[in-house]
Amino acid sequence: MSACNLVNKDSANDNLHFTFTEHIAPIIYKNCSPCHRPGSGAPFDLITFEDVKEHLKTVQLTINERLMPPWPADTAYSHFRDEKVMTKEEIFAVNKWIEEGAVEGDNSKLPSPPVFYSGSLLGKPDLTLKMKPYKISGDNKDNFIMLKIPFELEKDTFIRAIEIIPGNKKLVHHINAHLIQYSAGAKKNYSSGKPFVDTEKSDKLHAFEALELKNDDGTYPLLTPSVTNYLPGVETAMYPQGIGGFKAKKNGAILLDNIHYGPSPIDTSDETEFNIFFAPKAPARPTTEFILGTSGISPVVPTLIIPPNEVKTFVTRFKVDSDISLLTVNPHMHLLGKKFVAYGITPGNDTLHLIRINNWDFRWQYFYTFEKMMKIPAGTEIVVEGTFDNTVNNPLNPFNPPRTVSEREGSMRTTDEMFQLICTFLPYQSGDENISLKAK
Repeated sequence: MSACNLVNKDSANDNLHFTFTEHIAPIIYKNCSPCHRPGSGAPFDLITFEDVKEHLKTVQLTINERLMPPWPADTAYSHFRDEKVMTKEEIFAVNKWIEEGAVEGDNSKLPSPPVFYSGSLLGKPDLTLKMKPYKISGDNKDNFIMLKIPFELEKDTFIRAIEIIPGNKKLVHHINAHLIQYSAGAKKNYSSGKPFVDTEKSDKLHAFEALELKNDDGTYPLLTPSVTNYLPGVETAMYPQGIGGFKAKKNGAILLDNIHYGPSPIDTSDETEFNIFFAPKAPARPTTEFILGTSGISPVVPTLIIPPNEVKTFVTRFKVDSDISLLTVNPHMHLLGKKFVAYGITPGNDTLHLIRINNWDFRWQYFYTFEKMMKIPAGTEIVVEGTFDNTVNNPLNPFNPPRTVSEREGSMRTTDEMFQLICTFLPYQSGDENISLKAK
């Protein structure tokens, strides 16, 4: 019997006693082990009794403060698949178990620990590509680079998803990746060109030239945009077979047209990996996306300028012109972000709850995928509100004393600001709202 069932069964709770093997291990396996395991970016493992016993104080503090497992979205506002939220019953069980001495219990009652594929949150990839080592200078400056990772497949192949596994999780701020596709015989040497280009010192056209992206006849190859992206904490959204994905020609390259490393006080490096998952056939329903706010299709009102010593709220709005099925939303702000809410107002004046984050955390910027597709009727106005704190009360404020922070000509520096909602969607089909988005 689970800890949750035990708690619900006895309202007094005083007569309940918990052991790791029978009650606590399933809670740890579900809520902690997916990240706290060998080969992941977490600072320590949480799988065995010994693992948990060694970190009892940290476990208790972080679950009581709702810091772990990390899930910024407010579950009282809207729900998503794979929510990382511990129930009150689970938290009670862990606390009482610790208070009673953290007893291990009968090992015959220990469930089998979860099996994970090292280096991926999605399972075993069909192909893994790794970028060449990039040296990051310890000069406390942002790094913006462009590079390509050539590949050769056995044949033209359908790709279901590409998962980015940053090699240096502390410094990789974001990655935007596209797919370059070369026709047969169009280019002899896919690996020619510079390994990296500093995009702070070179515009995109000159960067493309330096990377030697063109076909041998001087024309540009086919480019499939935005095949995968990364932000701090992001986990790749893999949809059920037939939804999303794209075709890749046999010969090509992943183009990282914008990979941003935050400032580092020490010399270090990065070797980010790209896990590629194949699909058996062409997607029946390829997805697309739009961006609201910064660099998107709707303006931020007022202009995104946050004066020093102020807490200020901004809004961006967009009215959809046809029925769509919303799959995933990705809110984005930088270090001054404090609150975020997005909702839709239908032509019938109903309110559709999309997402609310009451305490913005720059370190955890998920692609939030709904449990089922959400129908957004034509004429619905999507409204996004973001609150920014540019005072000394914000511990993440990059400036002391505070100074004016704003959007700056598309700058993605963490010390500048952004305000976006990225929406992944499909044209609506009857019955979409009944389709589960849990990957199979």
